Amino acid sequence: MIRLCIDSSAKAASAALLQDGRLLSEQFLNVGLTHSETLMPMVGSVISAAKLTPDAVDCYAVTHGPGSFTGIRIGIAAVKGMALAGGRPCVGVSTLEAMAWNLAGQDCIAVCTMDARCAQVYAALFRCGRAGVTRLCADGALPIAALAEKLAAYRGEPLVLLGDGAQLCLDALAQTDLDIRLAPEHLRYQRAAGAGFASLQSGKCVSAADLAPVYLRLPQAERELKRRTENQE
Repeated sequence: MIRLCIDSSAKAASAALLQDGRLLSEQFLNVGLTHSETLMPMVGSVISAAKLTPDAVDCYAVTHGPGSFTGIRIGIAAVKGMALAGGRPCVGVSTLEAMAWNLAGQDCIAVCTMDARCAQVYAALFRCGRAGVTRLCADGALPIAALAEKLAAYRGEPLVLLGDGAQLCLDALAQTDLDIRLAPEHLRYQRAAGAGFASLQSGKCVSAADLAPVYLRLPQAERELKRRTENQE
């Protein structure tokens, strides 16, 4: 089975093509252009690099959140359009879980984080090893102090920070007695290939119509509206 995978959940964007669990081609861009400019050209590039055509794609995988509200919507819209046109199924994947697959094969706890602003991070923990990636907790939006409490249960194990919230967390947790470190730059951020591998493990295919974003909290505009409404009551 050939699976086209997309990630546009943060500043960088990527596309990848997998065949029966084997990575055929991948492209990753972090050049500051909008995803609406970069995403579909990358899709075309990874397909043509594998000497295939769009009709060869059997399934689509995409990171459906958490992350940038705009970025997530762009990625899901792109997959919906392609899947509807070809009548193909889709798989939505946690951005944090996709990130953890960068460390598959290493013996560590992947501490996957994204800067959620407002003194919070989106975070989840995964055990990585030879068997792949195993989720240890649900995705959540939480203060770094609350994340530190979760990490205390894994004191003595190597804790590897990933994502665009990694440095923020490292700075906040530097004085603890945890064995915590940053993932190398080339492994730190979510990639489309990780979304593909995570989708193979979950196996939860849905129709293009049922594919939807997963937000861990309301968009900022809705939060501000809710706050103003509550203040007026």
